[in-house]
Amino acid sequence: MHKVEFSRISLQSDKLLVGIAAKMSIGSDATSNLWQRFMPRRKEIQNAVGEVLYCVQSFSESDGFVSFTPETVFEKWAAVEVASRNNVPDEMKLFVLGGGHFAVFNHCGPSSEFPKTLNFIFSQWLPKSEWQLDDREHFEMLLPGWRADDLNAREEVWIPVKNNDQ
Repeated sequence: MHKVEFSRISLQSDKLLVGIAAKMSIGSDATSNLWQRFMPRRKEIQNAVGEVLYCVQSFSESDGFVSFTPETVFEKWAAVEVASRNNVPDEMKLFVLGGGHFAVFNHCGPSSEFPKTLNFIFSQWLPKSEWQLDDREHFEMLLPGWRADDLNAREEVWIPVKNNDQ
């Protein structure tokens, strides 16, 4: 069953992540392949902070999210937070997830229902809020035990925002 709800506005500091990245678009989505490459190797990452997985979308190589279309190429990361820059496994990279204000939403349901969550955020919640989209990374925090096909899967969706008067 799909459910989405606004949770809070959070002021987040930078996070240091280690993971694997791939370029893709919505039209040529390779998210499943990215996670299939990352998950068997995640235990190689030393200095991990907790068990939370990060799914990060970086739009910096395009014109940002403002002119986003299904063909817009972006970089997606499968990663974990780490305490230091040391001991990055071969074929993985460091990534600094920039801090700032984020609107945080709870998504409940399988990954196949995720477009409904995004539709709610961008067509209903954001236009009615006192916030506007900021040009930074978007990400999801996947809690331990998360599975894409779980009908009751829960994840936090973090959307970068700034005050309308900024």
